Amino acid sequence: TASPLPVTRNFRLYHDGKHFVGEKRFESIHDLVTDGLITLYIETKAAEYIAKMTINPIYEHVGYTTLNQEPTLKKHLPHSPEALDGPAPAKDDCNTEERLTSLVRRATLRESDLAPKYEKVHNFKVHTFRGPHWCEYCANFMWGLIAQGVKCADCGLNVHKQCSKVVPNDCQPDLRHVKKVYSCDLTTLVKAHNTKRPMVVDMCIQEIEARGLQSEGLYRISGFSELIEDVKLAFDRDGEKADISSNAYEDINIITGALKLYFRELPIPIITYDAYPRFIETGKITDPEKRLESLHEALKLLPPAHCETLRYLMAHLKRVTQYEKENLMSSENLGIVFGPTLMRAPELDAMTALNDIRYQRLVVETLITNEDVLF
Repeated sequence: TASPLPVTRNFRLYHDGKHFVGEKRFESIHDLVTDGLITLYIETKAAEYIAKMTINPIYEHVGYTTLNQEPTLKKHLPHSPEALDGPAPAKDDCNTEERLTSLVRRATLRESDLAPKYEKVHNFKVHTFRGPHWCEYCANFMWGLIAQGVKCADCGLNVHKQCSKVVPNDCQPDLRHVKKVYSCDLTTLVKAHNTKRPMVVDMCIQEIEARGLQSEGLYRISGFSELIEDVKLAFDRDGEKADISSNAYEDINIITGALKLYFRELPIPIITYDAYPRFIETGKITDPEKRLESLHEALKLLPPAHCETLRYLMAHLKRVTQYEKENLMSSENLGIVFGPTLMRAPELDAMTALNDIRYQRLVVETLITNEDVLF
């Protein structure tokens, strides 16, 4: 029988200092052609095999965890006297763990029962792997010269691009990848540090309640911006070891400013962009009972880590209002301060965003006043 005629494909080639087609960028035409030939060979000779790669993944059988959870796990495991008093491990043994791939780590470590069970999607980015690499979802080889697959920027999981579409939303961020506190996705931060809420929220609120509840204009009066930035840098550098005591920052307005700045710099606000329209609609409801019902339903749209952080913040602001005679901060005043901080309009025109401010205030005011029944 006659062999089928070859199919000719045309690709548009771009150049901006490097040659690139789609997501792949090459230093030279030679590299581009080499990668193209490898991909062509694999996709023509193993098309059926590639199509079935994601059907029986090893991922489900191995389980999923990361190295940053190991210290937490070890604290709860029983230690034998021999392990405590025995000789120090040889240097080669110390390096063994470092040589383990994340795939093997997932097979040998169990997820801590104390870790918050927040769901998080992987933050996959196109990645070039040096040397042979295998997909940690389907265990098949990752072919190509560059950009052979994707890597999660938060936990380091390496998979084929096509496998990334079916990987479960079970990212366990690794502290080696999560370098900052401010400007970090909230769920990513709490999972990386194995906490219910961001440590900056807990620590700032505890400090404010310890020495600032009677301070006039609490949250309304701004502290020195340079010192607020200093607190931010301390959290980014030292995490939960950051010193925000009165010895370091006597003015409580610096701590309130640092807390508000944390919420403003979240890439996804506490009240997420997806949930924003529902909360605004709630603010437009005039009947108090119906507004509460609608707000209760709207809260269900928030990711668990966001909802827990919002609950903790609203309980704190409710306690602030209990000192209104001293601090002059009512739930309405706090709503004015925190409305735009907790709710940011998702790319609305200026006029619509301006009109939303009154509803943002009403939503936050209602959350503070009714925090005991809404959460």
